[in-house]
Amino acid sequence: MVKFEYLKETPSQTAGPYLHIGCTPNFIGNDGIYARDLGSSMVAEGAKGERIVVSGRIFDGAGATIKDAMVEIWQADADGLYNSPEDPRGDADPHFTGWGRQPVDMETGVFQFETIKPGQVPFPDGRMQAPHISLWIVARGINLGLNTRLYFADEDEANAVDPVLQRIEHKHRIQTLIAGKVDGGYALDIYLQGDNETVFFDL
Repeated sequence: MVKFEYLKETPSQTAGPYLHIGCTPNFIGNDGIYARDLGSSMVAEGAKGERIVVSGRIFDGAGATIKDAMVEIWQADADGLYNSPEDPRGDADPHFTGWGRQPVDMETGVFQFETIKPGQVPFPDGRMQAPHISLWIVARGINLGLNTRLYFADEDEANAVDPVLQRIEHKHRIQTLIAGKVDGGYALDIYLQGDNETVFFDL
């Protein structure tokens, strides 16, 4: 009779992140691919609107700051126009890209974007949305990027009638999308799990 010895299962490990290698090579010291990392600068001289800094941290389910994440944002310009040929309403500000990409700081876990406070844009049914910024988050263990939004605490009237915020069933969770006013801009922390879990959107 042949006796088989079964091998033990290999312990699982979280893959990645590999995103800095291709997306933000200058950030990790891999110079010479791009003059500067794509998305690192959104605002050029002459851009219209209020210049702001948007910042925050990303926390895992245990409450620890994630320090290897990357965040992308996209938004309308100060007049509510997107820098895209698919926006049929007119030409966006040529001095503002409307798109940015930043890794979080590996020491503090803070992400930060120098941008413009966006104007309102219409929902597909014509209702106006409150000024907002869309965020896409990736990190170690996040196989599919997470989509969420950042709204502004000083836009109470617009937030109250925003068609996306109105669709959130548990109203107390709306606050997870509202960035508070801080010196020079706005701050919003992102929570992946737990009691303060941020509202994420299935796009």
